[in-house]
Amino acid sequence: MEGEIKNLIMVWSVAAGTMCYCHRIGKVTKEGAWRVIAVLPAIIIVLVLPLRLTSIHLGGPTSFFLGWLSTFKLVLFAFGKGPLSRKPPLSLSHFVPIACLPIQFQHQNNTSGNSKITTKSPLQYASTSMVIIMAALIPLYGNRNYLHPKLLLFLYGLHMYIGLEFVLATVSAITCKFLGVQLEAHFDTPYLSTSLQDFWGKRWNIMVNRLLHPSVYHPVARLSARFIGTKWAPLPAVLASFAVSGMMHELVFYYIKREKRTWEAWEPSWDASCFFLIHGACVCVEVGVKKTLKGKKQWHLPRLLSCLLTFLFVQYTALTFFLPALVRCHVYDKAVREFTAFTHFLNDLYAVSLSHLPFANVTTI
Repeated sequence: MEGEIKNLIMVWSVAAGTMCYCHRIGKVTKEGAWRVIAVLPAIIIVLVLPLRLTSIHLGGPTSFFLGWLSTFKLVLFAFGKGPLSRKPPLSLSHFVPIACLPIQFQHQNNTSGNSKITTKSPLQYASTSMVIIMAALIPLYGNRNYLHPKLLLFLYGLHMYIGLEFVLATVSAITCKFLGVQLEAHFDTPYLSTSLQDFWGKRWNIMVNRLLHPSVYHPVARLSARFIGTKWAPLPAVLASFAVSGMMHELVFYYIKREKRTWEAWEPSWDASCFFLIHGACVCVEVGVKKTLKGKKQWHLPRLLSCLLTFLFVQYTALTFFLPALVRCHVYDKAVREFTAFTHFLNDLYAVSLSHLPFANVTTI
């Protein structure tokens, strides 16, 4: 535990220093080839840094923040695009947190638009999420032999969603406190989505969506327009965006499944990629049907039925493809072990018995 915390401090110190370097590069170079060459070492560094962590609760968020989001932000920054490229340029105190963390400052001119502001207290919501995880989900894993496999996978998915909300809400709360800014929301009630396009485009993990648009969707759409026209160009762009998202999930799974702080053979199961390709194909069908029927009288399902069908489809495909891939990475096994180790660490640190906590004596999966 102590070694992992020391590595965490080292990783994020190096990441912050790397972003300071990139901020300086932005002042002395213009977007284009020279900035790409100058930023390339920083991209390699942030890709390698998550290898120093092997825990789920520390290494998992770090691999997502640095290994995925930061690399995309730096690539876009090299070409003068993305959240790091602003006019006037971002100050160092804003550049570093935006580059390292999954945050997006709320623009004043967007406060009345579609962008959502984190109106409820992120820290309060994060605390509630942590209580739910510890008090309800973790103890159930100890009785997994008595649970239906699909129900267990559903609980794993709930654990992942609440855990992700907890981490993102905590990061938002700390950022708001220290920088005094408003941040855009990461999720917008995804369980109320009326279609897959609504789910992926507007409600689920909005930060990733905003990075994939300028880095994958727009370039592929422009290229496709030369061959199939502007009307149908979004279809291959959508599929390419989902394919890249699937590959990045495979990379994150590689980070979190490791037991040692070294390179290991990459043996992807491709289940996550299949999950995103299926959803990408379905979104393409949805977009294609809407384009075909545009201007014609359309029949719409009741909103409640649309929400239910979307929820069931997302759940079914997640239980079939996405969550089994996480189980094979021993994510939840490691999570329970880490909760147990954390209680022992606190017990040794403060000499206080924590055996009454619901997750203190849960057996591993």
